Amino acid sequence: MSSPAHRTNPASTRRTEHAAAPFNALGAEPLSTVGDVPWHEIKDSTGSAEGIPLLLRAIAWGAPEAARGAVGQLRDRICQYGFVVEQATAATVPFLWELAQLPGVTCRAQIIELLGGIAAARQWEDTAAVYPKLLNHRENHVVWEREAREAVRSRRGLIRQLAVGESAEIAKAARELARAIGE
Repeated sequence: MSSPAHRTNPASTRRTEHAAAPFNALGAEPLSTVGDVPWHEIKDSTGSAEGIPLLLRAIAWGAPEAARGAVGQLRDRICQYGFVVEQATAATVPFLWELAQLPGVTCRAQIIELLGGIAAARQWEDTAAVYPKLLNHRENHVVWEREAREAVRSRRGLIRQLAVGESAEIAKAARELARAIGE
């Protein structure tokens, strides 16, 4: 039996900051913290964001066609029409960055393009500039949009890695993402 000094409280080591989910560094399983996000409490374009982890897993481990389809479905849920973000977008971005870094993911260019769409999104902010009453709604879409853009920008240091030594498609998507961020 071990002494109390040698016991570790699992709750004390659990990461609580969802916006900065760890990357698959040092052999950690991809998407290992996706279950830490309270998806059932946040919304995407379909309502509850509970389906987002399944889409992320399909992107990570699915066959190429299934992974591309999952990216398309995810885009519809978190960056609808390529420019309308949702409450769940900022929580999803760290996982997109993680997947974009994994060589085994077959649709990395599409993930990077999705990050670029999120980074460029200004739909709610532009609308609020014309209709300031939008800022008084209970669900503040402008804040969601800003949080999503900041989540993309927070990992902008990874763009250079993606643009060098990768396929032409990934490198091009990374350059476009850098432009969307203003790098």
